[in-house]
Amino acid sequence: MQSLVLSQIDLIEPSADDERAQWLDARQWAASGAPLYRTAKPATPPKHLVAYFPVVDDGHILLVDHRNAQRWLPSGGHVEPGEDPRHTVVRELHEELGIVIDAQQVPAPLMVSVTTTVGLTSGHTDVSLWYPIRHPRHAPIRFDELEFHGVRWFDFAAAAQLPSDPNLAHFLAKLGAGA
Repeated sequence: MQSLVLSQIDLIEPSADDERAQWLDARQWAASGAPLYRTAKPATPPKHLVAYFPVVDDGHILLVDHRNAQRWLPSGGHVEPGEDPRHTVVRELHEELGIVIDAQQVPAPLMVSVTTTVGLTSGHTDVSLWYPIRHPRHAPIRFDELEFHGVRWFDFAAAAQLPSDPNLAHFLAKLGAGA
């Protein structure tokens, strides 16, 4: 699985110095032989792999009001031991938002970030692969009410101003530049 994760990281082209530093950190970590997957909640090991799958449509992003993190975030989930991160996207997209796709519909990751988490549980470091998922914003969404207070579409400019993942604004700028 280490080579699979490295291959996903290698698909990413960093577009700024901060992004390049995070890309190098993620790549070195994945190549080091360190455990990649969370094996016990909330933070074992303290650095582990996450798949973000921001749902986007025509200059808008769907953010989730995350109960634990207490902020608006892109949708995402922890990669299970031995799981292909693209399969995490498929599984979590269905569990969290009721959206069904197959692994062939998951695009290459646009970005990787290395972020210390915030919220009600102990902090840890998420190494997050960001897979943009295109989905019509007028289609119904059935969200996980145990995990989220709600979900809402934001235009990119408004989303970039929210207290959210510290890498969201860069992701949106990168996504907008390539859209």
